[in-house]
Formats: sequence, structure tokens, C-alpha cells
Amino acid sequence: MYRIFCESYKNFVNSFNEDNYRLKMAEPLELITDINKYEQEEKRQSDIYKKLCDLISFMEENIDKYPKLKAFLWTLSSRNIKKRKYNISNIEELEEQTKLINSFLKLAYWY
Repeated sequence: MYRIFCESYKNFVNSFNEDNYRLKMAEPLELITDINKYEQEEKRQSDIYKKLCDLISFMEENIDKYPKLKAFLWTLSSRNIKKRKYNISNIEELEEQTKLINSFLKLAYWY
């Protein structure tokens, strides 16, 4: 599942020719694909790290709505990517990011 996410994220990013709203909204997801970058941003307590933490918390709270997330969250936890609530993300952003991850897990960007 983790490999599917990583490859789907790469395909998603490569499907755009220029920066746009969807790419900007998906930026925190890059930390999931690069554990070293995740650890660096965690040490820095950067905004991108905090946004990812908010997202993981939101996904965990919405497992009933998006059941595929349960196994995915387990794979993140096994890589020491954990939830924390910083409340710096808005609900619309969190919903869009969650829908995007769900579409990755449903193979929408799997080539």
C-alpha cells in the first residue's frame, strides 16, 4: 500500500506542467514519500510537517468515511509517521487532501 501511494503521488505530481492549486495542496504528502525529509521537517517543526500531522489526525478521525485509510495509517505508523494536532490546516484543505490520498489508494493515479 505504501508503494502504491508513493508511485501514485509521483504520477500525480508529474501530471501537471506547472504549479497550481492541486499541487500546492498536496505538498505535505511529499513527506510521506521521503522519510528522511519527513524527519528533517519534524526536527525543524516546519509548517509542512505540522500540516501533515493535522492531516494524519483528520484521516484517523474519518476512517468510517474512508475505510481504505485504516491500513494506510497503519503503514504510516510503522514508519514512525505519527499524528499530532497543530490545527494550522483548514478543514477544506484536509478534506481535499484526504480525498486525494483515498484516490491514490483506489489506484486513480496508478499507471
